[in-house]
Amino acid sequence: MSSWPTELRLHKDRKTLTVAFDGGETFALAAEYLRVKSPSAEVQGHSPDERKTVPGKRYVAILEVQPIGNYAVRLVFDDMHSTGIYSWDYFLDLGRNHAAYWRDYLDDLAAKGLSRDAK
Repeated sequence: MSSWPTELRLHKDRKTLTVAFDGGETFALAAEYLRVKSPSAEVQGHSPDERKTVPGKRYVAILEVQPIGNYAVRLVFDDMHSTGIYSWDYFLDLGRNHAAYWRDYLDDLAAKGLSRDAK
């Protein structure tokens, strides 16, 4: 049974999206994290080998949260990325696995000589 969001709140600074679920879990997800983990084909590719490490997003902000039916939202970022559809299950996965995913992202940046800061 999948969890259902009870709250989706974009903070005033547009740098954090809080997602609360009916199971009691609440996650405050940074715009940077959501951007670099975008479920879009542009970031994820069509296979694990094609997945991209997206640098330079430390200061990215979320401009809009657009509902997609009753199962997901599209996030529009200030770098004009807007092709990722974030399902409730994906938000739950991002929240529950934040530490591991973030560590992997930072390791990928380091391995590729990339930075969280825009050049």
